Amino acid sequence: MPRFKIPDITIERLSIYLRALSKFTDDTILSSQGLARLVGTTAAQVRKDLAYFGEFGIPGQGYRVGKLREEITHILALDRSWRLVLVGVGKLGAALLAYPGFRRKEFQIVAVFDNDPKKIGRKIEGKVVQDVEIMERVLPEMEVKIGIITTPAEAAQDVADRLVRGGVKGILNFAPVRIMVPDEIKLKNVDLSMELEILSYFISYQKRREMKYEKSER
Repeated sequence: MPRFKIPDITIERLSIYLRALSKFTDDTILSSQGLARLVGTTAAQVRKDLAYFGEFGIPGQGYRVGKLREEITHILALDRSWRLVLVGVGKLGAALLAYPGFRRKEFQIVAVFDNDPKKIGRKIEGKVVQDVEIMERVLPEMEVKIGIITTPAEAAQDVADRLVRGGVKGILNFAPVRIMVPDEIKLKNVDLSMELEILSYFISYQKRREMKYEKSER
């Protein structure tokens, strides 16, 4: 693995490349241009992204799909199983528990927590809801490395602090608030409202541009 910092967007594209490669057999030879067309980028960008990690192509031909898929899987550390914990079993939390992506061998939600007495002890999607108060004590025993926060905004920072004290190394935050974590903890915020606001801006901006263009044509 490279010793210098890799841009986050490069790691995101590796995940996209991996999904695109799943459509082909292992013996398929795919050029950087062919892979680029599949994911909506350029051949130069594909080569640059992969060059951070080594030389995987066949000179003058392209990439053997099976080999490249194996390399990207290793780079993304998907050749091992990751144990996850989810905190906050409201509608979003319950929906994520039912999400098939968390039933892959690479990602396993091994425990769920909440602070609602009506939910504690109940079984949701096959997982017994535990009291958030015991979380930081039991997480080290479970060897959990990733925490998912789906709590209301006001509870998110406390939950993040508990996850850090429990030994997690990465947090996926769905709560509609920015939280603070130590520098050594990798934090990924998923703000659905913000994404919709960005979409609404671009759609509105495009509409304004079209109207302005129509007026200039008259």
